[in-house]
Amino acid sequence: MLIVDSSVWIDALRGTTTAEAQWLRRAVGREEIGLTNLNLCEILQGVDSQTQFDRFRGSLLEFPVFNTGGSELAVAAAENYRKLRKSGITVRKTIDCLIATFCIEQDFALLHNDRDFGPFEAHLGLRVFRP
Repeated sequence: MLIVDSSVWIDALRGTTTAEAQWLRRAVGREEIGLTNLNLCEILQGVDSQTQFDRFRGSLLEFPVFNTGGSELAVAAAENYRKLRKSGITVRKTIDCLIATFCIEQDFALLHNDRDFGPFEAHLGLRVFRP
C-alpha cells in the first residue's frame, strides 16, 4: 500500500505541476493508493465551497482511508519525535509525526512533497516513494 500525503493530494487537486502530483493523477485506478484519516481532514478543511467539499469527499472516500487514532500510535509518534529532537531535528507538525509513524509501523510507503518527512526517512526507516 502506498499512502499519499495531503501535500500531494492538494497539489493534484489544484492542478499544480509537481512530479508527485503528476504521478498521482496517472496512478489513480492503476495503483494501490490510500490515505490516512488525518490526510483526509487536512485536504477537506482547505476546500472553500460546499460543492467542491462534497465532490472531493466523495472522490477521496473511494480510496482506503486508514484510521491513525489510538494511544499506541500517539505514544510511538511521541517517541519518534523525541528521537529526532535528540538528534537536533524538530518536526514542525504533530500530524506529520503521526502519519510518518503510522507508515513506519504498517510498513507502508509514503508519497509526499513535505520536507518534514525527510528526517523520518533518514533516521527512522520511513519508506518514501519517489516517482
